[in-house]
Amino acid sequence: MFCLFLAMVACESINVVLNVLFKAATLKGLSYHVFMAYSYAVSTLVLLPLAVFSGRNAGLPALELSLLYRIFLLGLFGYGAQICGYKGIEYSSPTLASAISNLTPAFTFILAVIFRMEQLALRRSSTLAKVVGTVVSISGALVVVLYEGPTLISISSQLPSLSLPFILGSSQTNWVVGGLLLAVECLMFSIWYIVQTQVMKMYPSEIIVSFLYNLCGTIISAPTSLMAETNMNAWRLKPDIALVAIVYSGISSSFMAVDHSWGLRLKGPVYISIFKPLSIAIAAAMGVIFLGDALYLRECYWSNNNINWVLCCHMGKSKRRRNE
Repeated sequence: MFCLFLAMVACESINVVLNVLFKAATLKGLSYHVFMAYSYAVSTLVLLPLAVFSGRNAGLPALELSLLYRIFLLGLFGYGAQICGYKGIEYSSPTLASAISNLTPAFTFILAVIFRMEQLALRRSSTLAKVVGTVVSISGALVVVLYEGPTLISISSQLPSLSLPFILGSSQTNWVVGGLLLAVECLMFSIWYIVQTQVMKMYPSEIIVSFLYNLCGTIISAPTSLMAETNMNAWRLKPDIALVAIVYSGISSSFMAVDHSWGLRLKGPVYISIFKPLSIAIAAAMGVIFLGDALYLRECYWSNNNINWVLCCHMGKSKRRRNE
C-alpha cells in the first residue's frame, strides 16, 4: 500500500526533526525527564477526543485484562526506550541517533524469527533482502560512527546564520555511552514492535490502542520524572525552544503512534522497522539544507545503501504477496 509507504517515510522525517529540537532544547537546559512527562501528557490529550469517538464503534472487542496488560508493557518498553534514546542524544547527537537506528530492523527481524512472526525461507527474495539488510544495518551503524570520509558539500560559510553544528554534532560528549544507550533504545523499540503487533491482532483500533499506550506512558513517566527531577523550577515552561519541542513531540508522537499501529496491523513488525535506516539520509539532507551542515562521504554512501535496501525489501514483500 503506497499510502502506508509514504506515511512511514513521513514518520522518519518527523522523528529526525524531533531529535534535533530535543537536542536544541536540552542545550538550553531542558531536562529530558521533564520533556518526556510533558510529551506523554500532550499526546494523551491530543488522542483523547479521537479515542472517545472511535470507542463508539460497536464492532470492537472488550478491553480484557490480558490486553490491558500488554498495553501497559508497551508503555514500559516505550518509556524505557525513550529514556535511553534521549539520554543517548544528550551524550552524543541526533546524527549518531539516526546512524544507530540502523540496528532496529536487524533486532526486529531476529525477534520476529524467534517469535515465529517471520519465516526464514532463504529461497525467497524478500527473506534474502532482510538477511542482507540485517548485516548491512549493523555494519552501516558501525561505519557511519567510525568513518567520516572527505567532505562532499560544505555550505556553512555561505549560511552562517543557519549553521548550528552544536545541535547535530557533539565533540565533548561520551560517544561510547551515547551509542550504547541508543543501541538499547533500538532493541527496546524492536520488542515494542513485537508486542504492539500482538496487541493490534487482539484489538484492531489504532487510535484507542495509541491513546491507551500514551496514557500508560503518562502514568509511568509522571511519578518517575518527578522523583528524578526534584527541582521544581525545571518544570516551569517558558515560550522558548523547550516549549516548542514539547508541543511538537506531543502532537507528532500521537501521529506516529497511530501510524505505526496501522502499519503493524497491516504489515507486521519487520515492514515497519525497515524504514528506520532512512533517518540517516533524512538527517543528512536536513542538516545540509536547513543548518548549513557539511555532507560527508559516509552519509552519502550509507544513505544510498539504506534507501536501496528499503526499496528492495518493499518490492520483495510485494512480490511475495502477489505469488501468494
